Amino acid sequence: MSEKLTIANWAPDDKPREKLRDKGAGTLSNAELLAILVGSGTTGVSAVELMQQILADCNNNLNTLGKMSIRQLCNYKGVGEAKAITILAACELGKRRQMESPEERPDLGTATRIYNYMHPQLQDLDVEEFWLLLMNQNYRLIKPVRISHGGISEVSVDIRIIMREAVLANATVIAVCHNHPSGSLRTSTADDNITTAISKACGVMRIHFLDHVVITDGAYYSYHESGRL
Repeated sequence: MSEKLTIANWAPDDKPREKLRDKGAGTLSNAELLAILVGSGTTGVSAVELMQQILADCNNNLNTLGKMSIRQLCNYKGVGEAKAITILAACELGKRRQMESPEERPDLGTATRIYNYMHPQLQDLDVEEFWLLLMNQNYRLIKPVRISHGGISEVSVDIRIIMREAVLANATVIAVCHNHPSGSLRTSTADDNITTAISKACGVMRIHFLDHVVITDGAYYSYHESGRL
């Protein structure tokens, strides 16, 4: 019985999954990327070598590969219907990505923009939520992160979690915001202490702390605009 050469049995330096993880997808050849999808070759032929054979017959052109039929791909030893479908699905995804425009990240460089972005999320809550907004150096949003979901009057915030999220996202700018279900824009001592603690931590990490915005249904309070940050 023939034994398939699965990626799990390859030498460490030859494993495309580990190469992608450690060095990035851009370092892999087309054959290596496709080998990750098909997972195995056949006796004496690795998944990468199998894909190199198929690509060679397509003049190493992915567009040509995408035009092949399932039956044509199944003519290669080691390629069954499931692998053929996987290959064509990957080609179709690549084509669709090429047709789409890059996602526009919202600009959250002002308190008003932060309010307009977060108000729909927070306006109807009857408890406080504390959110972290991770941004790049152009104040474009990388992603929002809910840090805590608390009681009616305050939430518990771990500064270490905020810093960890910023570092993991490679954020160079952050802002935070939370809602006041009571509708009051007056900041509490806890709000002030959290703001000070985040500001100090950002100073140590060399991350720009843009603002802390308190949001109610219809208005906001900005530490930055109030000259307190």
